[in-house]
Amino acid sequence: MARLFTRQRGAGGGILVHLNELGRSLVLDTAQRVAAAERGEEPAWAALLASPVDPSRADDPIVTLGRQRDMASNAELVVLTVAEDHLSDAEAWAWLSTLQVALRGLADEHAVTDDDALSAAPPDVRERVQSLQTLLFALASCL
Repeated sequence: MARLFTRQRGAGGGILVHLNELGRSLVLDTAQRVAAAERGEEPAWAALLASPVDPSRADDPIVTLGRQRDMASNAELVVLTVAEDHLSDAEAWAWLSTLQVALRGLADEHAVTDDDALSAAPPDVRERVQSLQTLLFALASCL
């Protein structure tokens, strides 16, 4: 299996991106959807950005606002860097954070809570979830 991301050693550091056009298209669409959710244009995911990290308790409103701002700026950074072949560590972190938010949003939107629910999901949802998981694991292994 080809590597999707490679840690670059040396003075420059960072992450080399080996995604084809389909992979980049998935990342771009995902980042645009997270950014749209922050602007309130994506109702299915908008509540996700304001929901507490721990559902058993409400977050401090200042913490929630900070998390929303970070998610939006991360998603916007992904949109700006999706065509790049090299990411700085900060850019790679933005990709990772954005893809995590998107995976959570997709799972919430389609009630994918476990392997059985994933198996029962429509093929396009199942493929998107699995693709996001693959990207996340590949990128996380480089950070």
